[in-house]
Amino acid sequence: MKSSKPLHHQTVVFTGTPKSQDVFEMVKEYGGVPVSLPLIQVAELVQSTDQLRLDACATYDWLIFTSQSAVAAFGEKLKRHDFSVDLITANIAAIGTRTAAALEEIGFSVQFIPTVFSADVFVKEFDPVENDLRRLLFLRGTIAGPTISEELPFEVDEWTVYETKKVVENAGKLTGLLQTEKDVSVLFASPSAVQIFAEEVAPHTGWEGYTIGAIGHVTERALIKEGASVDVRPDIYTLKDLVDKLANRKDVTID
Repeated sequence: MKSSKPLHHQTVVFTGTPKSQDVFEMVKEYGGVPVSLPLIQVAELVQSTDQLRLDACATYDWLIFTSQSAVAAFGEKLKRHDFSVDLITANIAAIGTRTAAALEEIGFSVQFIPTVFSADVFVKEFDPVENDLRRLLFLRGTIAGPTISEELPFEVDEWTVYETKKVVENAGKLTGLLQTEKDVSVLFASPSAVQIFAEEVAPHTGWEGYTIGAIGHVTERALIKEGASVDVRPDIYTLKDLVDKLANRKDVTID
């Protein structure tokens, strides 16, 4: 029969910041030890124009959110300026069910989610009817890629609502962990984390000797570009599915 603890003795490192504790509990249930060492940190970008930008949201036909971080930052602006979501009648597009759930928590309903939770699939599948499409607003972070703005066949305005920074201290801790522990999996949820790992960790550890997991094909592509071999990538791009895939890969049969 299969082991109920396929991650026994396994250290599972999350290089992003999970928005809930459920993935840590999953690792523990599989017998592993979860370690959170985010290589990036995000914070709301507060600007003097925030009130004006919130007012302008009412003039858009679609608001596009690609991450829970964007939703959290936008939610903080709503609270700070006592701005009701009822004043925003735009349709809402979200990449991922977690992003959609975060939007619903602050009062929005989501009209569009791509079948695969990535920007490149979003731009292929997003096809609103003509009457629904006049003005689009992309709520983004400081290092968001150009896919949404440049590859949608429409004019897209942008609002940078949060900033992303490197966490050098955690890069050092991760380097030490990889140099001392034997059975480690490192999970990547974004190309940004891959870039920082490549700059701060890989020069000391290389890309071998540990299991590498990627949350989606864009992150996988970033890892391969840096010279890594990706061992685990789930079909559905969520951290829970990535942990499940990791556990299934390492599952063993016992007597």
